[in-house]
Amino acid sequence: MEQLIEFSGNHLLLVIALFAILGMLAFQTASGGGKSNIPPQMATQMINRDDAVVVDVRPMADFSKGHIVNSINIPINGFKNQIQQLEKHKNKPVIVSCRSGSQSQAACRDLRKSGFEQTYNLKGGIMAWQSASLPLSKEK
Repeated sequence: MEQLIEFSGNHLLLVIALFAILGMLAFQTASGGGKSNIPPQMATQMINRDDAVVVDVRPMADFSKGHIVNSINIPINGFKNQIQQLEKHKNKPVIVSCRSGSQSQAACRDLRKSGFEQTYNLKGGIMAWQSASLPLSKEK
């Protein structure tokens, strides 16, 4: 124990960094961030096999330029007020996408609070979808 205290005193920055990393890891785990992020390949499997519903939270202008086939556009502005549009899909997996994957995480949290248990964030968003050479549709 004495050596641990001496090490901590001599390497204070390392000890602070360790606790910061552990805190961030605990926060990420508690918020469900790791397990609910899915890559584009897994999303396509869920869409094809599990009849997953895709919700795109980008603005309508971006959605019109290209989106995942059959996705539902509910822009992040006012998303909480429009969750009731998805009630009929409550028992299906719901994959939420945005441009890069950050705004869709907030939408996933809102959906989980509303009782959607199978909610997944498209990791990397539409940018990752395009990087994986997966198709986008311009049809509404």
